[in-house]
Amino acid sequence: MWSTGTREDLIVLGQQRWMLPLLAALRCSGGGRFADLRHRLGLPRDSLVRTLDAAIAAGWVQRNPGHGHPLRPEVILTKAGQRLAGRAQTLAEALAQQGLAPAALSRWSLPLIQGLAIGNERFNELARHVPEASPRALSQALQRLVANDLVGRSVEPGYPPSSRYRLTARGRALAEAA
Repeated sequence: MWSTGTREDLIVLGQQRWMLPLLAALRCSGGGRFADLRHRLGLPRDSLVRTLDAAIAAGWVQRNPGHGHPLRPEVILTKAGQRLAGRAQTLAEALAQQGLAPAALSRWSLPLIQGLAIGNERFNELARHVPEASPRALSQALQRLVANDLVGRSVEPGYPPSSRYRLTARGRALAEAA
């Protein structure tokens, strides 16, 4: 299901709210000019600059060395970016089908969905799957996923009570899209 992307790729994809739509837009058009991307994505200038800088730092986007003509794109996808842009486009479409904006996902949402898809159900299992995240960040990401009906939470009786998390139908659709 998540075979071609690493957990690190998913974390970087989640670091910037607009990374998924940016990579999807670049894949559709084969590249882009700054003003066109800003208009298509409906982003403030600073948000697009930060997202492009993160994509360049990750090695997914590069400035077009042949830029200079008004019709040539200013930024293009690298080979690594082309690989991830297909996944980003599929994820962006799946989010749109579920009626969710890119803001519905937090930095840790995609790695958590990956962890749930491979069978981790308890908080500590998910924390071991994403050791880079603090427990508070994971808890907030899980709460956001539950609020968006991507993840279900059940509390098991006992002392102390424990929680189990599972992907809902919407969450499985998102996991399968990747």
